[in-house]
Amino acid sequence: MTTQKSTHIKRYFNKIVLTLFLSIPLFAQELPPIVKYSPTSYAAGNQNWMIAQDANHFMFFANNEGLLEFNGSNWTLYPSPNETIIRSVKVIDDKIYTGCYMEFGYWKRQMNGQLKYYSLSNGIKDKILDDEHFWDILKFDQWVLFQSLNRIYVYDTKLNKFSIITPKSNILKSFKTENGLYYQTFSEGLFEIENGTSKLLSNNPIILKNKVKGIFKSNNGLLILTQSNGFFELSGNSITKKSTDVDFDLQSSSIYSCKKLSDGGFVLGTVSNGIYILSKDLNLRFHITQNIGLSNNTALSLFEDTDKNLWIGLDNGINCINLQSPIKSFSDNTGILGTIYASIVYKGKLYIGTNQGLFCKSFQRDEQFKFVSGTKGQVWSLFQYDGTLFCGHDSGTFIINDDTSQNIFFQSGTWKFEPMPGRKDILFQGNYFGISVLKKENNQWVYKNKIKGFNYSAKNFGVTTDLDFYISHEYKGVFRFHTNNMFEKAEKVFTYANPKKGKNASLINFNSSILYADKDGIYRLNNNKIFVKDKFLSTVFDKDEYTSGKLILDKSNKIWVFTKNYINYFSSSKLSKQLKKNVIPIPTSLNNSMLGYENINQVSDSEYLIGTTDGYYTLNIDDLSFKNYSVSIASVCSNKLNGRISNVSIVDEGEFKYDENNITISYTVPEYNKYINTEYQYLLEGLQYEWSVWDSKSSVNFKNLSPGTYVFKVKAKIANSLPENVAVYSFTILKPWYTTNLALFAYFLLILCMAYFINKKYKIYYHRQREKLIEENNLLLELNELENSRQLMMVKNEQLTKDVDSKNKELAVSTMNLIEKNKLLALIKDDLNKTSDEGNRNLKSVISTITQNINEEDSWNVFRDAFDSADKDFLKKVKQAHSLLTPNDLRLCAYLRLNLSSKEIAPLLNISVRSVEIKRYRLRKKMDLPHEQGLVEYILSV
Repeated sequence: MTTQKSTHIKRYFNKIVLTLFLSIPLFAQELPPIVKYSPTSYAAGNQNWMIAQDANHFMFFANNEGLLEFNGSNWTLYPSPNETIIRSVKVIDDKIYTGCYMEFGYWKRQMNGQLKYYSLSNGIKDKILDDEHFWDILKFDQWVLFQSLNRIYVYDTKLNKFSIITPKSNILKSFKTENGLYYQTFSEGLFEIENGTSKLLSNNPIILKNKVKGIFKSNNGLLILTQSNGFFELSGNSITKKSTDVDFDLQSSSIYSCKKLSDGGFVLGTVSNGIYILSKDLNLRFHITQNIGLSNNTALSLFEDTDKNLWIGLDNGINCINLQSPIKSFSDNTGILGTIYASIVYKGKLYIGTNQGLFCKSFQRDEQFKFVSGTKGQVWSLFQYDGTLFCGHDSGTFIINDDTSQNIFFQSGTWKFEPMPGRKDILFQGNYFGISVLKKENNQWVYKNKIKGFNYSAKNFGVTTDLDFYISHEYKGVFRFHTNNMFEKAEKVFTYANPKKGKNASLINFNSSILYADKDGIYRLNNNKIFVKDKFLSTVFDKDEYTSGKLILDKSNKIWVFTKNYINYFSSSKLSKQLKKNVIPIPTSLNNSMLGYENINQVSDSEYLIGTTDGYYTLNIDDLSFKNYSVSIASVCSNKLNGRISNVSIVDEGEFKYDENNITISYTVPEYNKYINTEYQYLLEGLQYEWSVWDSKSSVNFKNLSPGTYVFKVKAKIANSLPENVAVYSFTILKPWYTTNLALFAYFLLILCMAYFINKKYKIYYHRQREKLIEENNLLLELNELENSRQLMMVKNEQLTKDVDSKNKELAVSTMNLIEKNKLLALIKDDLNKTSDEGNRNLKSVISTITQNINEEDSWNVFRDAFDSADKDFLKKVKQAHSLLTPNDLRLCAYLRLNLSSKEIAPLLNISVRSVEIKRYRLRKKMDLPHEQGLVEYILSV
């Protein structure tokens, strides 16, 4: 019971909070774009007291910390010369004059692009009052006026002399018109400076009672702006009030600064209520405060630059308002609206669908947004069809009439709507769980049925004339199915393999076809129901531009695509069927849309409304024009590796030491439009052969450059504009001392000297080598002679050996002859012995003679003598080696030395062959020869 009561109280409380929340007025004032620069972004003091611009379109701010410079890309702070607050700044020709505490002078740009200060007050230091601040600087012809609260110092730029205007009381402020100089004192009135002296112009009580903040030339005299009472016109001695739309507000706002614009209008900067922008007729155009765009409500200074941008020096930061921009924005700083997902103009009202619900207001009027009752929650789409406004909502489908709603479908959330081709009474809606049908019956739209058989989310779908449905599901891919004329069932459900599923992908009907977009490109459905990549449309995703594939088709049949750096749209060409690509240089980081839920709606012929996370902005594409922009080199820095960075001249050709080869070049286009994204392209000749890709980065660093000459070129463009110029900077990286021409010449001389000495050394070496070779050759000749002698001796020895062999052969022959003779004599003796038996005494005598002739001992002695003469000392050597040998053994050795066989030796020894073999065996024994050594071999080797 307690829980139920608590729940009831909680619901009641939420209902009260919701009612109070939706009753808060939300005034919709569409403002020109405001670029905000915080103190942290420009790294200087909070307060900015005065603003100026030079011929290069660079901006200068009198800041608490010094002179602040902004070139469109980078901020540079120059501390004041005496470390005090700079109160005033004025650009005159090529000099930037500043005034601060007891000091004034000018800054001049040096060759390296940096500013250098030159004091003017030092020359009249004794004339400057103690504790004097210089709050304003004016120029009139050749004179520059420095105004403090006490005096005006007039500097003649031609004569370089000073004069001083000293009023009786303190000066409140000084002014300049087209042909006059004025100042107001605290108690005397308004003075005009003529011929270097002061003349009282008016001491009217209105002027005496009011602080004058601005004086402007008018048709009848002077238009005077006071601090709290608005405008007055001074004509002669009379002064009249000029009424404006903001007179009542100005009484409590306290004007601090003012500026007349180039279109004749006025800007009033207040202390506590932001700024008022008035037309030349003094009608209010914009009232901009911190609640709706400014960084701060106190406008200390105002300035209109050459591009008609309004700069505001605030008490806390700097703002730049692009007054001439074709873009107007509405920011919801309260959070009441939330993120905008859809918008439409219907019956003179602007409807915006957000994550908080549906809101509306009269179109093109600054009034409060009203909440459309019953639509609390997430709005996905708004669709006008056949005179009816449909709202796709998280709670279903609503029909909207003025600021009321009617829920005609609540079974599921509704994403979007598509009409049936050829029938006005049928409308298809993509839901969280498929596609359903709305039908017009009795002039009322009613829910008919859900198409069965397909239950996936249909956030993006299209339908063709033959009732083929194509659905993109970012997690499941692309589907196709067919249904009949009753729209009851999904038939032939088909899942495409290509194109593949993709995050933030989308699908739309376009010119009786289907387009699908994902990170890989944009695809078109052909006649064979196949998705084919469209090369022309897919160019929007080149160079890593893809952030979302959301395709949006407007009433003019333009296709819109949001990418990383651009908003792209394709329109029909007037001379062909080919689509024309158009580019608006607004990056994703600035358009502040939800990725995948980008929305743009055509609210008039040329005006479009783009929803963001904190409001919306309108864009008039007919007023979009991009001039050709000029780029300039802002600075060139060099440094050694891990060394201190130093600025160098950007005017002359640079020259850097070989170890100062880390070069950083900064360049800029002084463009201050919030929704214009400048892109740069550069080329470093000597290192690169092609231009870099277009990029928004305004500096480039080249590391470890080799010695040589380089030419750096950079150009800039915005959207489809052409580069107006190419900024060029040439520089040279010097060679190290050891590779300079002088060093190379010294190396050449050194090499010549070394060559000379080396040549000399080689001559000495080769001379010694020659002598050594001669000596070696002589030695070789001697060795050759010795070798020849040895060869000759060998030849002689061979001849001797041959002679020995010949004698041995002769000895062997003689021995054989002796053997044969002995045989013959023995035979004769035998025959004679047989005959002698018969008693013949003469025969006995013959036998006795024969016996004497065949005496073996005598034969041996003859043989031995002959053998010794042929083979000297052989027998002696054998006897010495083997003392046990007998003469018979020596005899056998001699015969073996002659290489006689046993059969040939037997007759010589008068024994049998068997006996010779036995003798040979015994001889081996006596000689104690090993078993493996042959007897003859041994004897021949002795």
